[in-house]
Amino acid sequence: MRKHVMLALAVLAALQATGQEKKDSTEKKDSTEKTKQVAYEKVITKNAVSRRGMFTVHVVDNKYYFEIPDSLYGRDILAVTRYVATPENVRVYGGERANETTIYFEKGPQQKVFVRQNVVKAEAKDETQALYKAVQNTTVRPIAAVFDIKTTNPANGQVVIDVTDFFRKENPVVSMAQSSKTELKLGGLADDRTFITSIRTYPINIEVKTLKTYTVQAAPAGASTLEMNTSLVLLPKEPMRRRLFDERVGYFANSYVLFDDNKQSTENYSIIQRYRLEPKDEDIAKYKKGKLVEPKKQIVYYIDPATPKKWRPYLMAGINDWQKAFEQAGFKNAIIAKEWPENDTTMSMEDARFSVVRYFASDIPNAYGPRISDPRSGEIIESHVGWYHNVMKLVHDWYMIQVGPNDPRARKMEFDDELMGDLIRFVSSHEIGHTLGLRHNMGSSSQTPVELLRNKKWVEANGHTASIMDYARFNYVAQPEDKIGKDGLYPRIGIYDKWAIQWGYKQIFDTKDEYEDRKILNKWVIDSLNANPRLWFGGEGKDDDPRSQTEDLGDDNIKANDYGIANLKRVVPQLINWTKEEGDMYDNLKRMHKAAVSQYNRYLYHVMKNTNQYYTTFKSSDQKGDVYTEVPKARIRSAIDYVGRQLMEPPLWLYPDELTGKLRFNTMTEISDMQQNILNTLLSPGMLYNIAQRSYDYPVSAYLLDIKNAAWKPLAGNKTLDVYYRNTHRMYIERIRMILKQPKDKMLTNAERSDARLYVQQHLLALKKELQSTTDSNALNQLHYAELVKEIDKVLKGDEE
Repeated sequence: MRKHVMLALAVLAALQATGQEKKDSTEKKDSTEKTKQVAYEKVITKNAVSRRGMFTVHVVDNKYYFEIPDSLYGRDILAVTRYVATPENVRVYGGERANETTIYFEKGPQQKVFVRQNVVKAEAKDETQALYKAVQNTTVRPIAAVFDIKTTNPANGQVVIDVTDFFRKENPVVSMAQSSKTELKLGGLADDRTFITSIRTYPINIEVKTLKTYTVQAAPAGASTLEMNTSLVLLPKEPMRRRLFDERVGYFANSYVLFDDNKQSTENYSIIQRYRLEPKDEDIAKYKKGKLVEPKKQIVYYIDPATPKKWRPYLMAGINDWQKAFEQAGFKNAIIAKEWPENDTTMSMEDARFSVVRYFASDIPNAYGPRISDPRSGEIIESHVGWYHNVMKLVHDWYMIQVGPNDPRARKMEFDDELMGDLIRFVSSHEIGHTLGLRHNMGSSSQTPVELLRNKKWVEANGHTASIMDYARFNYVAQPEDKIGKDGLYPRIGIYDKWAIQWGYKQIFDTKDEYEDRKILNKWVIDSLNANPRLWFGGEGKDDDPRSQTEDLGDDNIKANDYGIANLKRVVPQLINWTKEEGDMYDNLKRMHKAAVSQYNRYLYHVMKNTNQYYTTFKSSDQKGDVYTEVPKARIRSAIDYVGRQLMEPPLWLYPDELTGKLRFNTMTEISDMQQNILNTLLSPGMLYNIAQRSYDYPVSAYLLDIKNAAWKPLAGNKTLDVYYRNTHRMYIERIRMILKQPKDKMLTNAERSDARLYVQQHLLALKKELQSTTDSNALNQLHYAELVKEIDKVLKGDEE
């Protein structure tokens, strides 16, 4: 026994000795590595140009160094890379975002400094919970870059790293995404033609400008040089109080998975994106009493000096229009537009501290409103609105085609500055709404009764839609005899927008956290919607709900679009006069006629969406009513009737004779293609299957009869119309053939194997009987009927030819 004890003590002593040797070795190694550091004055020489800010930045012989305060290790930094200037024809523009990520600096082993990306998608509810450790063990942050410590400042102990290659070369933090390089057909970085042009440091941010040259993959081989700017913005040490996302209010949001010791499963949740808008400390008591106060920090948008001067006031007005919405949240002067101070050399439009409306010299007819937000809290840090010059072409064409009969100012190719300015103002407000955190609300327009859109007093007072975040362009329902002015024709910030800003930005006091806030916010939603259903958020228009569509108006888009067609019938005959310009080779006429046809098709597809299955109204369990309700039978039948009246009765008015001699189009082909596309939808196995699943009494046989009555026009002896009618008869039989034709060597879908086939066969037999009893003195028509009977026989027999 004693021998064993002595042996164990000997082994332990040996292990301790070995451990001590390793420790001594490590200490010597660390000491040696520290002594390897070059003296500070040999790295940061007397020739260095040094600037103090968030980090101290040194420039020595075209090399750039960061000297990082110890207090900023581990602090989250938002890294945003933008294009400053780009080559022609690459379809990206100065001010647009190329990359965005959150990083932090960390002292690593072996005299290294790491840059880690802070990608957060899972978290524990509370740092004191046991699950917090488990979450941390599964969320190791990726190392994006590693730096050698070049020296240490003896005056303050701050280490110095060389960041030259970090910003010159490619890495996940400062490089554009690979997908962007592929789209731009860029190859590798040309090292000899890539430079840092400046690094400037400020109290909470660092701005790095580079010229980066890439080889070009596309022929002819060459190079492409882009000027880039990377902003490193120090995020707040204490993140803003989060506000949890609610599907009933349209905000952009960041999504997470929540782990909680007190829950039996994970919870998916999201936090909305919004600016940090808080009352000043001395105004909190006033704010609580409902008095308007100014925020600690105003939301400011600057106008790009590249913007034509005559349009700047209208862009600014579109921004300032949001002040009224923020008053509903308790703040006055919360948002303001300013001209960019061109003479202030301390400011840069690429600086991520400043929100800017950037003006692009582009033929793209568009504008967009992005946001840069703190991923920890959803706090919007800044936005660079993209404004393409050719957005004016887009709004011009909408306005002429939709409300030309109501506004004489719309009846020419070059609008007066006042009218174009008004249209710019509404687009500006829409895009700024996105930058404030608001998503599209495509269902908002459905909350206005159609007849109120023709009520001059009401629509001029309230606007034609409850939200400027809808794609409700202009009031095409208004008829000339209604004499509605521009206040009833233009979109504007509406009651939904003001309420959504109130819901997202109004301060909540005396609660522990965002989870307690959610209970209050839920009550706000329920009470507000009960009081005013027009505050409904209808989503992005991407589901099957026919109330949530782009470009539509009113609570009954069938009735609304009949009014729209009436206006379109007034527009088309006037296009030659309205588009006439000296020297124009009918290019204007071609463009505006195409816009008229597009508008007609919008009306058609708005109506067609009523044949879908459900309305979707998101509700919490403490609200009354169902989330999903079926579209009524009467609405479906009304949609089919619209198709019969406005399409199957061929819209020859859309292609008048006076245009056919000046524009090249085949009226028969264009109309027939429209008719075929609609019949393919109405007479598809999927549609018939959906009709069969309805809870109310609308059998497939009745549906088929409605389609037939709409599409199957009797031959009436009109030479022009009968050509179209005979064509749709043939189309109708062809489409039914496709329903009954079973796919070979393929598993059938539920729709294809359903009883719908039996109803179709019954329908076809009835149609055959009707054709056999039809007589016509016109020999061509008689031949047509006989041919249709033969085709029906082939379909019923399943003959293949």
